[in-house]
Amino acid sequence: MAIAAAISLSLPPQTRRSSASIAAPFRSTSSLHFDSLRSNFSSLKNPNLRVSASSMSIGTPEKISTTSFLDRRESGFLHFVKYHGLGNDFILVDNRDSTEPRVTPEQAVKLCDRNFGIGADGVIFAMPGVNGTDYTMRIFNSDGSEPEMCGNGVRCFARFIAELENLHGKQSFTVHTGAGLIVPEIQEDGKVKVDMGEPILKASDVPTKLPANKDQAAVKADINVDGVTWNVTCVSMGNPHCVTFGNRQSQNLTVDELNLAAIGPKFEHHEMFPARTNTEFVEVFSHEHLKMRVWERGAGATLACGTGACAVVVAAVLEGRAGRSCTVDLPGGPLDIEWKEEDNHVYMTGPAEVVFYGSVAV
Repeated sequence: MAIAAAISLSLPPQTRRSSASIAAPFRSTSSLHFDSLRSNFSSLKNPNLRVSASSMSIGTPEKISTTSFLDRRESGFLHFVKYHGLGNDFILVDNRDSTEPRVTPEQAVKLCDRNFGIGADGVIFAMPGVNGTDYTMRIFNSDGSEPEMCGNGVRCFARFIAELENLHGKQSFTVHTGAGLIVPEIQEDGKVKVDMGEPILKASDVPTKLPANKDQAAVKADINVDGVTWNVTCVSMGNPHCVTFGNRQSQNLTVDELNLAAIGPKFEHHEMFPARTNTEFVEVFSHEHLKMRVWERGAGATLACGTGACAVVVAAVLEGRAGRSCTVDLPGGPLDIEWKEEDNHVYMTGPAEVVFYGSVAV
């Protein structure tokens, strides 16, 4: 089920918590109109709470007219659709009429706040294409920083474009990103397969200051983090990744036992990573089955990271731990990753799902 609601975020904390149930999936299959919900708000008696009756409806995504909803241009309101890719969640904004994002990085931080905002790992803007591409994708992380790319985000972006353009069936288009050209393809089953391009392995281009030890790449290199020597392989999928399968004390990680909140930031801000880094901790189940947890640059611990899963398979191949086609388990679910030898491109396949439709005062 999905919700279309216009709700101002300019609320005191207690009111926000009271109204939070609006922005959550409902399992009822019946239609619920604004008049029947209005009484739930009357007890709040808060003049700062603004709800647009015209945009309040609850129903399945198929029953909501996405195009008409997103075409609205009320002054002071931002219309959006929230999506998730294996729990990695994003606020998608139709920005096709401008080359400038409709919200600032500072506003994105507030929108992403899970207590006082909509709640998300980032805000993604669908913008006009450049250099012959169909579209441009930009993203602000939950801390306001702008990454070059986001694998789960680009799958959500593809599904968002399909809704905006009323596309059905198998579809593909070209997307300009900070990491270069990305080509997502919506499959018949609704999953999205993305040509993520070639991995960047040259250490100085990742970038990392770790010395190259294999064909200009840093593969299974030593790095000291908080007194522990870890073995890491550095890969860029347009954004930097540091992949580790273990350290000198534990050569084979059990990733669920990691204190990610403690160790993740120390990797992200390590002096060996001048642009900071995403960090993947990996457990090997078999030659075709890996499990990872991720600390994302600018977002922290997330349920999934598409570029990270790609980097993990590349690193596993370079270290001789896995084959070129793997299922990678993330906390939010599995992704299928293939690093094709014939074109050196990495392909990622996974789901992207709509969560709800909304409008927010900005």
